[in-house]
Amino acid sequence: MRTVNGWAAHAPGEALRPWRFERRDLRPTDVALRVTHAGVCFTDLDHVRPEPGQERPEVFPLVPGHEIVGEVTAVGAAVTGFRAGDPVCVGNIVDSCGVCEACRGGDQEFCEQFPTLTYAGRDRVDGSLTQGGFSDEYVADQAFVHRRPEGLDPAGTAPLMCAGITTWVPLRQWEAGPGRTVGIIGLGGLGHVAVKLAKALGAEVVGFTTSPGKAADMRALGADDVVLSTDAEAMAGQRGRFDFILDTVPRAHDLTPYLHALRFDRTLCSLGMVQDMPFDPMALVFGRKRLAGAGSGGIAATREMLDFCGTHGITATVEVLPATEVNTALDRLAANDVKYRFVLDMAR
Repeated sequence: MRTVNGWAAHAPGEALRPWRFERRDLRPTDVALRVTHAGVCFTDLDHVRPEPGQERPEVFPLVPGHEIVGEVTAVGAAVTGFRAGDPVCVGNIVDSCGVCEACRGGDQEFCEQFPTLTYAGRDRVDGSLTQGGFSDEYVADQAFVHRRPEGLDPAGTAPLMCAGITTWVPLRQWEAGPGRTVGIIGLGGLGHVAVKLAKALGAEVVGFTTSPGKAADMRALGADDVVLSTDAEAMAGQRGRFDFILDTVPRAHDLTPYLHALRFDRTLCSLGMVQDMPFDPMALVFGRKRLAGAGSGGIAATREMLDFCGTHGITATVEVLPATEVNTALDRLAANDVKYRFVLDMAR
């Protein structure tokens, strides 16, 4: 076994503290990487500070982190695509069954047996609990390790492994590009990356926000237009404008005005994963609109996204903190005090 150092919560709601633990020895197709940067996602916050009734005590002690950037330090005997020193990334899944319809089609994130998560998951070989990237080393099968474009800032690249791929897949699925008008709802960790990606794909990009103060930020990120969604008159003026709308807001809100904003036979995709999504069903019926969902991406899509970001110089807009300030990052994330993603420097 490989002994590594990380930052772990030892019970739900507890602060993260240094923890020395073991990772597996390298299997033939494994890659070991020294973690240099790890993004801080709302999923990390949800796991270590769960809502009452959502606790999973069986996964503690828990090392979070699924937006991982680092450098290869060692490879298994059968690894062909990597060698020591390569700049690499790991995202939020690290294995899947490989044989179900979704996996065969390249959509490992929808594995019918459920993908192995980067942390709080169960290893498919030995049944051990996976631990995440808030540590000095990670080990994963080469299929789920991705080469980082060398021109990209490593800290800004880390959130691409979650926020980037999660928004990239629906933008590609619903053909954001030249001649298309795309709406992005929300300007958080996912929304700000979605604006950058949609603009680079060639679409006309319109940001929706509840905060007038964010209009300038959205434009600076690449939005061609910004709509204040709390302004009923402004929202009514959007009717029939959009070819696709991507909703990145992680809390309940009325989808009806956005469904009205779609053109005939178009799609609104929600990434928020909230239990309640209120909307008027007639807003779907009239105009043959669609309400869809998406989540993360498979191996091929992740590599396509990274290549695209490398070509266009796209990274997340981040605030880098030393790993020793991980609890500060979680506190500020809980207070929505970040533009637009925290990344931990694991060497500090």
